[in-house]
Amino acid sequence: MKKIRILSLDGGGIKGIIPGVILTYMEKQLQLKSGSQRKIGDYFDFIAGTSTGGILACAYLMTNPDGTAKNSANDALDLYLKEGSGIFYRSMKQKIFSGFGLLDEKFSAQALEQDLLSFFGDALLDSFSKPCLITAYEITARNAHFFNSAEATEPLYNFKVRDIARATSAAPTYFEPALIYSQAGQSFSLIDGGVFANNPALCAYAEVRKMKFSMLLKNTEKPDFPSAKDMLLISIGTGTVTEAYHYKDFKDAGQLKWLQPIIDILMSGNSETVDYQLTQIYKTLELKDQQDYYRLEPSLREALPKMDLASLQNIDNLRQAGLWFIDKNKATIDEIVGKILGNE
Repeated sequence: MKKIRILSLDGGGIKGIIPGVILTYMEKQLQLKSGSQRKIGDYFDFIAGTSTGGILACAYLMTNPDGTAKNSANDALDLYLKEGSGIFYRSMKQKIFSGFGLLDEKFSAQALEQDLLSFFGDALLDSFSKPCLITAYEITARNAHFFNSAEATEPLYNFKVRDIARATSAAPTYFEPALIYSQAGQSFSLIDGGVFANNPALCAYAEVRKMKFSMLLKNTEKPDFPSAKDMLLISIGTGTVTEAYHYKDFKDAGQLKWLQPIIDILMSGNSETVDYQLTQIYKTLELKDQQDYYRLEPSLREALPKMDLASLQNIDNLRQAGLWFIDKNKATIDEIVGKILGNE
């Protein structure tokens, strides 16, 4: 049996440039070693993403008429490199009327929605080339919401891709919640999935466990209802956050002072906890299978950790952080590439 190849992508706003750079390199290595021009979405059996990782996942899973992946990893990366500064732009008027983010969301969603419309058009979730899991949180029903293309055969679970991308990236305090509609007309009020699963790798693991991949992928060599030993799981973060919060600065802090740090702590804490849990799961396997979980968490280097800092300088620093990670981890990436191709 071949293993189910899973790609999981963390949230992190503009820091999505880092996994975008890494996957652009990985795609080139896959093409070189397979002798084909297939795109990154063709090399995985399942892709999960939260927030910026959800946008990347949607980009990788868009299809051509023949069912192959439409966008290269570089196409998705360009969305960040070329449009990032516009998405996270605030006019002085916006700053004043939002009370500098205290009274209203920091950014208008107009630029983001326009870019998503231009990139995804009217494509629907059921057109994706592979199964997926994109996270969001429903604030009216108060529950986690998962977009899965394998379930999108029914209009109630089918959505426009641009709406999914908008929902998964609706980070509280940064953008207003997304009000979207399924193809059956049901409305959903959604915010960024990072509030509960900034690292969606464990959600991906749980979702994959219940799926019949031999049927979904039309490949009898792929296992149904796979367990951890049947999964090759690649989880990529958006840069280690090294900013420290000191006791003396927060011992008398109120709600306003805690607002931004607590978002940062919850997101990074979630990512670290999921990595710990998956590491423990894989440690229960035979030695040959223990090495099939990879957590790639690059250093930010000179880039700043703010998810909305989209100055041209920081965008370039994020790109450099991705390139630096590639340079220092070529052996690991080559190993991953070999395993991806070995489980086609």
